Amino acid sequence: MMNDLPPTPSAFGKRDGIETGRPSFSNRFMRRLAVGTAFLSALLSVPAAHAQYVGRISAFVTDARSGAVMAQINPDLQRYPASLTKLMTLYMTFNALRSGQISLDQAVPVSVRAATREPSKLGLVPGSYITVEQAILGLVTKSANDAACALGELVGGDEDRFAAMMTAQAHALGMSSTTFRNASGLPNPDQVTTARDLATLGRHLINDFPEDYHYFSVPLFYFHGREIPNHNPMLRFYPGADGMKTGYTAQAGLNLVSSAARDNVRLVGVVMGARSNAERTRTMAALLDQGFQDEGVAPVSRPQVPLIIARAGSASARRQGFRMMAASGRTGNLSAASRQHLKKLGMIHYVLARAPLNRRLKVTGSHKAKAATHSTHRSKT
Repeated sequence: MMNDLPPTPSAFGKRDGIETGRPSFSNRFMRRLAVGTAFLSALLSVPAAHAQYVGRISAFVTDARSGAVMAQINPDLQRYPASLTKLMTLYMTFNALRSGQISLDQAVPVSVRAATREPSKLGLVPGSYITVEQAILGLVTKSANDAACALGELVGGDEDRFAAMMTAQAHALGMSSTTFRNASGLPNPDQVTTARDLATLGRHLINDFPEDYHYFSVPLFYFHGREIPNHNPMLRFYPGADGMKTGYTAQAGLNLVSSAARDNVRLVGVVMGARSNAERTRTMAALLDQGFQDEGVAPVSRPQVPLIIARAGSASARRQGFRMMAASGRTGNLSAASRQHLKKLGMIHYVLARAPLNRRLKVTGSHKAKAATHSTHRSKT
């Protein structure tokens, strides 16, 4: 932040031995230099972790059950989560439902603060009410900032306190590089996370709240006569995909957390900082394809990325290139569709950190028992 420099006698020029209100040229120059230096110092004092890298991809793919790392690209680069913040808002909401603090049909009051959040939003009016379940659906489909703020105020008392609770919960889950400042993901320079941390959050949403995970696969939501489709393109074209959440701001780029399951293998993928919808979606699909192949799951055919997404990002996707590097130094054997996409993006060296193929896991009795134990009436949607 720029420092205000109060005027001092020495900063002003003199005429006939009398101080004037107008600085001399040399003093004006020195003052401007001092202000500029202060401004530059302020910029340099901002932690490097807050610098954003739109177009420089961060990604992470993990086995949802074992936590084994399947692929990683700049996994610990701190970046803005944008609306992926709402995944933690939902985690906190599901936890409050589990504890009995709130219920699905409970009325959520809409404050002026919530109603005046910037889009994307449901258009809630101050003084009105929605139910907890409507707010949940508004988050997973519309990515509604007004609904997110209202939920945060309900669970935490106010949004600032809720953000502190979110951060504490994140650290308890092992998300050591994450800080939250609001419930929605609207821009805040101190609200940062990493691809690795978001993959951890995705795994915990799946494993900690199996009775609520179904919300992430809802294709559309009817609200006050409006049909609101789910923003997640993976649900429409990637076989086995059943969640989770998209995110975007100009500062963050296009972000995505996705989960897909095939043959009792479930993966969680994170892509952050893409320049276009096409780049984000195709990169996620390619990474998940490779992850399933590494787990010994037979490839399946899938439709192309929706044309509207491809058109939106085709030019930048052809220009954009990066290298996927990790510790193992082994080149992955991609499916034909994934290889073609990666070649178009300029990803010539596709190197993955992957474990042996025999690491594939099955759903154990304990997992089934846990899911049955936590199944409740909330599974109706």
